[in-house]
Amino acid sequence: MTATLSKHNSRGFTMIEVLVALAIIAVALAASMRALGNLATSEAQLHQRLLAGWSADNVLAQLRLAHTWPAPGVTQFDCSQGNLALLCTQSVSSTPNPLFRRVQISVTTPGHKGNLAQLMTMFDDEINRSL
Repeated sequence: MTATLSKHNSRGFTMIEVLVALAIIAVALAASMRALGNLATSEAQLHQRLLAGWSADNVLAQLRLAHTWPAPGVTQFDCSQGNLALLCTQSVSSTPNPLFRRVQISVTTPGHKGNLAQLMTMFDDEINRSL
């Protein structure tokens, strides 16, 4: 009779075992949801940086296509892409070689610190240089 009693008691899980298993699953799901949230945030920031890089490239392309010698100084202007408001800062400075100018484009979002993108290039004086 004791053999049948112990065989009958060994089937199934106790309530404590089920609760422990559910707790482990809940912690694993919470961790995965947090990782998914971080991934979505990172994707949004990457998209903003991509659009900011395109804006900086556009500004440099416009300067090259104008075929003018950029005047030294700093100017700020709107360079929004799509529904993302962006602010471009163009900084032109002289170099030790008078035939070159350093042009730096920084792209930020209005009201936020830090650059989303920053490009720097050199322009040569196509008009006054000797061949």
